[in-house]
Amino acid sequence: MKKIIAFLIFVTTFSFSYSQDKPAYIIYNKDGKKVSYGKMIKTLAQQNVVLFGEIHNNPISHWLEFNLAKDLSQNKTLTLGAEMFEADNQSPLNNYVSGKIDNKTFTQDTRLWPNYDTDYSPLVEFAKERNLNFIATNIPRKYASLVFKKDFISLDSLTSEEKSWIAPLPIKFEPNLPTYQNILKMMGGHGSELLVKAQAIKDATMAHFILANYKPDNIFLHFNGAYHSDDFEGILWYLKQENADLKYATLSTVSQDNISSLAKENIGKADFIICVDSSMTNTY
Repeated sequence: MKKIIAFLIFVTTFSFSYSQDKPAYIIYNKDGKKVSYGKMIKTLAQQNVVLFGEIHNNPISHWLEFNLAKDLSQNKTLTLGAEMFEADNQSPLNNYVSGKIDNKTFTQDTRLWPNYDTDYSPLVEFAKERNLNFIATNIPRKYASLVFKKDFISLDSLTSEEKSWIAPLPIKFEPNLPTYQNILKMMGGHGSELLVKAQAIKDATMAHFILANYKPDNIFLHFNGAYHSDDFEGILWYLKQENADLKYATLSTVSQDNISSLAKENIGKADFIICVDSSMTNTY
């Protein structure tokens, strides 16, 4: 009898220990309260612009980006846009989505991120399948690098065509935004204001092309690294400088060892925070 009781205790304990749910992610609102995917979708469907802040190598980010696009498109027309495409590559992106060129030509004519095939190709293919506009919103990297080396004034000497690939000059700049100040802190004293300006020119340019391509009654769904829209700053700050009347929503992706509650430092990062288990396999 004692052996039977001991065995039942072991089975019960084992079952309890290993039958608990192990969600890969949990969605929280900005106050740190858990919300369902369905409730998030209902809220986002009422917005004009949605900024999806991803962790670039996180598969949950990319999986949710695709599903968010698919689900929002059921009741709204979408315009898609992404940090991962630079504005001077808009023509090949247009030509591929519209079916004028094949994938081989597209990949030859476009500067694609190394993880394009696994992480961003599904979004482009979705746009192609649904005949949606896909906007290359980011500044060409070499011009952001130019700002980092020689400040905003270096952009004045660009040609008219080159200036068409960046936000209109002069660029508004608020160096005291907390996210910009945090960049300097993260650099451990090795950063400079020029580094922050290089970040700002990206944020300003992405905001510019979002608004330039926004259409009434559409949702502009934009994909960017979380730091470009965390804490309702970055891209969102520039969007509100130009058009404060639109309805905006932000998402951020964070990684935690324990996702059962949102860590204090992650509360308030965005309207919705996707909290992913830190043991999640990365895409690269």
